[in-house]
Amino acid sequence: MITRSGARKTSIFFPLTALAAFLAFVATAPRPADAQPYEPPTISVAGHGEISVTPDMATVRLGVTAQSKAADAAVDEMSTALAAVLDRLAEADIAPADIRTGSLRLSPNLTDYSSSRSSRIDGFTASSILTVRVRDLDIIGEVLDAVIGDGANELQGIEFGLQDPEPVLNEARREAVANGRAKAELFADAAGVALGELLSLSEAGAGSGPPMPMMEARVASVPVAEGEIAISADVSMVFQVREVE
Repeated sequence: MITRSGARKTSIFFPLTALAAFLAFVATAPRPADAQPYEPPTISVAGHGEISVTPDMATVRLGVTAQSKAADAAVDEMSTALAAVLDRLAEADIAPADIRTGSLRLSPNLTDYSSSRSSRIDGFTASSILTVRVRDLDIIGEVLDAVIGDGANELQGIEFGLQDPEPVLNEARREAVANGRAKAELFADAAGVALGELLSLSEAGAGSGPPMPMMEARVASVPVAEGEIAISADVSMVFQVREVE
């Protein structure tokens, strides 16, 4: 009797265990709707806008360099030339706020001796960089001629730009958005769908490009190219797509 009762209890326990395991599996099994939510189709485009304008200012980088056998003599000679350049810029009505002086650099001049495979200090070079904003392009040629004659012995570059680029930049941004929307409409039409609402818009970049020379004018003895600069903007846009009604 005891043996039969024990066997009956065992035979009932196993079916209950299997049923509980099955119910637990069903409860935790992923549902198709939860596995991957529906995402509506979209069109992603890049828009570009570019406006060409005549610059109204220039940023000039000048170098003042002096060499001497002694380090202090090289620094003194460079400082004298730099002071002369600053005086000439003041005479040309360049505001102090438009002049930035770079840090002083002092480096040894080395002479190599191939026979002994060694080098020796044969003097020193002192140098400094001036960054000057010229807001009147009509005088840039004579300003360059004057400062180069008075001590600036390196012309490292001229960059043309705008004193207030924001209005032109905003115009380029509007053109970039219009360009992106036109692309999206073209793609939607080619794909046989309708363009929906704008989901996202971000600016990818904005700024000015190199000048495009148009003519050259000689003022004093320094030729200066006059032309246009390109102000550009780029945007990324994502549009929703819907079926054609």
